[in-house]
Amino acid sequence: MQRSRLVQRQIYYVSDSDKEFAKSDNSNEIPLVLIPKSPSILQLATTIPSGPFVLWQQWHRDMGELDSGVIYFWPSWNRVSHVVSRATISYNAPSKNCPTADNVMVNVDICISFNIGPNAAAARSFVYQIGANRFNDFLSAESEEAIRKLIYTVTHDQINDVRGDLAVKMISILNEKCNRYGVQITNVNVENIVLPEELQLRLERISTLKEKMKENEKIQEKKLRALEDDAEKELETIRKSNARKLQEIIAERKLYEIERRELEEKAKGESRVREVEAMTKAEKALKKAQGDEVVAKLNARRKAEALLKKTQIECQTLKLEAEQKAIFMVKESEGQLKIAEAKAKALIYRAEAEAECADNLIEKRKYELEWERLKVLEKLASTGRRFISGERGESILNQLVPILGNEE
Repeated sequence: MQRSRLVQRQIYYVSDSDKEFAKSDNSNEIPLVLIPKSPSILQLATTIPSGPFVLWQQWHRDMGELDSGVIYFWPSWNRVSHVVSRATISYNAPSKNCPTADNVMVNVDICISFNIGPNAAAARSFVYQIGANRFNDFLSAESEEAIRKLIYTVTHDQINDVRGDLAVKMISILNEKCNRYGVQITNVNVENIVLPEELQLRLERISTLKEKMKENEKIQEKKLRALEDDAEKELETIRKSNARKLQEIIAERKLYEIERRELEEKAKGESRVREVEAMTKAEKALKKAQGDEVVAKLNARRKAEALLKKTQIECQTLKLEAEQKAIFMVKESEGQLKIAEAKAKALIYRAEAEAECADNLIEKRKYELEWERLKVLEKLASTGRRFISGERGESILNQLVPILGNEE
């Protein structure tokens, strides 16, 4: 791929601009802007084409865009200054020896599609700010720089897988640079990526080996499918055999269930018979128990009546005995009370008599005390000798014979 070249050309008439833009030759030049020849004095009629942006000047002052159509009597101080293409331009921008992230030099061929617009203001910005020739150098440098930066972010084995990402990123980068000049980048196509010859050969060998591996994998898959088919057939045979066995087992189970139901019915019948017999026995036992209960109640009632009569007799007997004892005790108490009253009267009489004879009884009492003291001394003398002296002996003697002590 050869790099395209954006140029600005001179034409004789404005009406020839469409032919000039559509002209194709073997060169890589792409006309973006056409400069028509200015009239000498007066131009009777001027045809303004409808395709491109047609800018005009008056006394070399920019006056904006001319509408398409025929203009009569075009004086020399008015002139068509620039005819700018509206078409989408395909710009080839090959880049040589771009290093990848793993330092492999690759050649990348890209095609950038752009147009000038969308309005006359954009065309005026393009013409007066940068121009076709300068834009050619600008776009060449920016595209070269962008593609090298993007290629440097991936390894050689990833380049072909990220073509779409590279194109999208380049559109964003170039639009950021070119939009201020009235240029819109519409598409970037990574047409070809060429690796070094030796590496390309190795990759081709790897691709060949991968193809062979894929073929071998297909062969192995066929064999595996054949084995799986055989296994599936055997499995189907086993399934059918198991299904027959399962049907036999189900039939046996149904037979067993029928036998079990018969046994259950038989057992239920026997259990009903036993239940009836048990209920009959229970009713007999209940009736017997009810009869025994009636007899027991009658016996208990008779025993209770006998016990009640016996208890009443005993109570009456005890009551009579208690009443007799109470009468006796009352009589006895009354007799004792009378005896106590008599004794009290006797004591009163005696006390009065003693009070009257108190002086006569003093000598009698002294005699009795002295006699008691002598008995104590006799007892002490009979148990052995005792040596008692001092205050202690005197105290003992006073305790033995207190009356004597008091007399002393």
